Amino acid sequence: MKSINLAAIDLNLLVTFEAMLEQQSVTLAAEQLQIGQPAMSAALSRLRLLFEDDLFVRLGRRMQPTLKAQALAPGLLAALQQIRQAVASSQTFQPAISDRQFALGSSDYTSFVLVPPLLAFSRQASPLLNFRLLGFEKDSAGTLLEQGAIDVALGVFPHPPTQTRCEPLFEERFVGIARQTHPALQQGTMSLEAFANLSHALTTLRRDSVGAIDQALNEQNLSRRIALTTPHMLILPFVIASSDLVAAVPYRVALRLASICQLAMFELPVETQPWMVSMSWSALSDQDEATRWLRDTIKAVCRSLEPSAG
Repeated sequence: MKSINLAAIDLNLLVTFEAMLEQQSVTLAAEQLQIGQPAMSAALSRLRLLFEDDLFVRLGRRMQPTLKAQALAPGLLAALQQIRQAVASSQTFQPAISDRQFALGSSDYTSFVLVPPLLAFSRQASPLLNFRLLGFEKDSAGTLLEQGAIDVALGVFPHPPTQTRCEPLFEERFVGIARQTHPALQQGTMSLEAFANLSHALTTLRRDSVGAIDQALNEQNLSRRIALTTPHMLILPFVIASSDLVAAVPYRVALRLASICQLAMFELPVETQPWMVSMSWSALSDQDEATRWLRDTIKAVCRSLEPSAG
């Protein structure tokens, strides 16, 4: 099949063909396209050269399509319609009626904290939207964003991937959780000595059993026993609720777990540094209307989770 060089073809001629097909009149087609009749006649001449056919022949008072024009019409009209739909969809995102699927790169923590309120907001404002959660390694975040495998990445990015944008969402810190009737709790607090002497549970994705709490204890020449290390957050509240183990978890996780599993939340008797949870996205999607809506919505959800927001 002979290859066609589209760069050498004025694709506006296809719009001319469509107008002629609809109006069957050079004058009326020119009016439809809001051009002069001489320009319309010149465009028709170029169409005839392109397709090597008269395309439209005057019969009575109408310019009737030739057999070749009739054969060309379905394909050319369908192509124009696809182009119009593509341009329209790229310019307008309507969350109230869109059924788009968004892919979120999200850890156990960010999913637990952000996804329930995000879905609650979406259920009201954009009920047809769908969300897909994907775990990811931090080193692969930039590649996944650039390839479009995920729309945004949620997590801690002290060194954001190149070719991405990054915006802080909220600051997070550690607090302690224990069963409500834990004997080491005194009026909702726990002494440093009791905290260090208790058995602890640690949630970590790494294959070690050392966390920020151990570093803080080491600075005071103390250590703790980690009786359980798990990468699964789901098991943690049930272990804590049914034993004397304690755990240090992010504040927003503790709030949810305390209410769901009737746990006590307490300030740690050691000082730890807070950290920033951020959202990263590709520079390629920075101006995209749909992903910009997603980013704005995630930021609004995060603001609603601030303690001052109730």
